[in-house]
Amino acid sequence: MHFHQNGYVSADPRIEQAAGFGVDRSEDLPDEVDVLIVGSGPAGMIAAAQLSQYPDVNARMIEKRDSRLVIGQADGIQARSVETFQAFGFAEEIMREGYHITEMSFWNPDPENPEHIIRTGRPKDDEHGISEFPHLIVNQARVLDYFAQFAAQSPGRITPDYGIEFVDLSVDTGVDGEAASSAKEHSVSVTVRYTAGERAGQERTIRAGYVVGCDGARSKVRSAIGRTMTGDQANHAWGVMDVLANSDFPDIRTKCAISSKHGNILHIPREGGHLFRMYVDLGEVPEDDARKVRSTSIDEIIRRANAIIAPYSIDVKNVAWHSVYEVGHRLTDAFDDSDASDPGSPCPRVFITGDACHTHSAKAGQGMNVSMQDGFNIAWKLGQVISGRSSTELLRTYSAERQVAAKNLIDFDKEWSTLMATPQEELPDKTYLEEFYVKTAEFPAGFMTEYTESMITTPTRHQELAAGFPIGKRFKSARVKRSCDANFVHLGHEARADGRWRVYVFADRAAPTVSDGSTVNGLASWLESDPASPLVAYRRKGEDIDALVELSVIYQQEHKEFAFPDVPQVFRPHVGAFDLEYVERIYATLPDEDIFDIREISRDGAVVVVRPDQYVSGIFPIDAHEEIGEFFAGVFAPVQ
Repeated sequence: MHFHQNGYVSADPRIEQAAGFGVDRSEDLPDEVDVLIVGSGPAGMIAAAQLSQYPDVNARMIEKRDSRLVIGQADGIQARSVETFQAFGFAEEIMREGYHITEMSFWNPDPENPEHIIRTGRPKDDEHGISEFPHLIVNQARVLDYFAQFAAQSPGRITPDYGIEFVDLSVDTGVDGEAASSAKEHSVSVTVRYTAGERAGQERTIRAGYVVGCDGARSKVRSAIGRTMTGDQANHAWGVMDVLANSDFPDIRTKCAISSKHGNILHIPREGGHLFRMYVDLGEVPEDDARKVRSTSIDEIIRRANAIIAPYSIDVKNVAWHSVYEVGHRLTDAFDDSDASDPGSPCPRVFITGDACHTHSAKAGQGMNVSMQDGFNIAWKLGQVISGRSSTELLRTYSAERQVAAKNLIDFDKEWSTLMATPQEELPDKTYLEEFYVKTAEFPAGFMTEYTESMITTPTRHQELAAGFPIGKRFKSARVKRSCDANFVHLGHEARADGRWRVYVFADRAAPTVSDGSTVNGLASWLESDPASPLVAYRRKGEDIDALVELSVIYQQEHKEFAFPDVPQVFRPHVGAFDLEYVERIYATLPDEDIFDIREISRDGAVVVVRPDQYVSGIFPIDAHEEIGEFFAGVFAPVQ
């Protein structure tokens, strides 16, 4: 961690100094806010956590519950989410707390006794080493707690305003019929209602610059902007239960897909021991059911579970939570209130995330994970726009990017949930489900999202310079050695969710030196002093040189072959109140684990640009100064 730059710190370094709207933060919801987040679920909490790093943005989050979530419905944490937790500083803590999935067992009818099940497969959970992070099971409530802690300890000091629900909104228009264009104008009128405390039942209207609806499948924010969900009607029901039980089932502490003559189960051990979750097949739902299946009792769910896992059984001692749901796949036509068909229409003011704009089954463990990426995506963009770093055009990229990601998820989940509900004898072969699980592992792990060309994603013309960092996909980390202290670090793990962009300079073959005419030194000189450099053109008076863009340089030499004074000054910037030289973003390669080989980086070097939410925005030759400058000119707004 980097925390002594402004003076000696002896207390918890995770608690940053309050700044901006975080200083003397009002306990009551103010009459005017820059961003109003509706709902404190996964998308809302990560959005608040990210916006808390923009203390000059007045962001508030309302939640109709009167306190924190106690029992969360979601529990599956994919590796991409753990990568995200690393950026917010709590991956190690939540990994210690969570249940780690290392393999998945497949159970099917015994050919010699079809009334009983036998284990037919046991593949590794991450057969191909997709990520260095694990697949976890953690209660959603704990995930929200960690994000809440980060938000409360960040400069913006954002905490949930509990006991307040969203009622309605309207976006004000000017005399010409267009919504306000300035990022700082508060053109959204929002009616809220108190649901708890002395003011319960009272309504009031506040003004917001932007609204982010994170209020679930029955989203009132979605209704207020006229978006509707379309897609497949539910036709299959599942009972889900979190229980404490004894069992003779040998894989009771292993994730399982169970298919029997009596139905199907997705079995998931939970964190903390003893507790496990079962999604129990309740069968097809008749069209005239009128949601009667929703009244299926917990006793009936347990009875069906015991029938499915025969000859084994479960003896339930306690039910922590249970529910019944019908699988449906639905998506809105857009994730904001703008008119995508008219490029000249006003930029969006209202956004929806998570279940408010996409719903699907729980079988692939994607709901919470995809929702968090929705919230992460919109939050840094709002922070950058409202703080004057980018034009409002940046906000159009949210719906364009995340709707495609949600559509791909729904297509995948349709196939997976259908397979989960299909009797084994109706599949192409006995191992079909297991093989599908292994070959598609990268998608549910969260790594198939690939954003297309936009103002923040370049064309792929230089992709061959760093083939292992696909443009538009998340920055896939690899190990390097920090040159100043010989510590091994994962390069991607060093980036915090602080709203900054990252520029990784992978050096050419030349050894580090401050004085020669190498391409790296030429880039360093340009970055440090050229008016078109992102470090110069968008740097505000009094800011550190790395306030907006953090540079890292990775040399092909081993750490013993050079020292940090050999490296150009721009890679060891002077920061903080005491103008201290910061030398911990200079890296060397590992001889037996060379990042240049692992990530297919050209030995002539490359510049990899990564946006605040960890996705690769562009790849450039080291000497492409003008091209790099033009890219950032399309991202950042001129300094006012």
